[in-house]
Amino acid sequence: MTEPVTIDDDLGALLHRAAALVAQRLSERLSDHGVTRAEWVLLALLHAEGAVPPSLLAARLGFTRGAVTKLIDRLRAKRFVVRTRAGHVDRRYQTIALTGAGAVLVPRLRAVVAACDAEVFGRLAREDHKVLERSLRCLLDPADPCSRD
Repeated sequence: MTEPVTIDDDLGALLHRAAALVAQRLSERLSDHGVTRAEWVLLALLHAEGAVPPSLLAARLGFTRGAVTKLIDRLRAKRFVVRTRAGHVDRRYQTIALTGAGAVLVPRLRAVVAACDAEVFGRLAREDHKVLERSLRCLLDPADPCSRD
């Protein structure tokens, strides 16, 4: 007689469940600050990169241009980002930049994200945490040679 197959036998399903746990916890924490996870990711990217065109935001975040436009509109309504034309000759060319309020908010949100990560991943031993991070980076980066020791 064979053992019954469960969803926990599927590594992809386990990864999905773990990602859902992290996403749920982070969404709860970020909502206390009036932003969604998608808004946080866009704000963090702008904080790191400076003013960028919406098409680059879409490409870097893996979102459609329409989704990025909606995110930008929500963040503009919250006064965290602005659209700029920055002296470009083509009037259609725009960049998105953080406002002062957005620039102040990002480090606060980064602390929220770090606390959430510590809550979720703090259960892992330090070495297990390093192995998990290294493994995930290997899966996500095609240029990573992924040591197979």
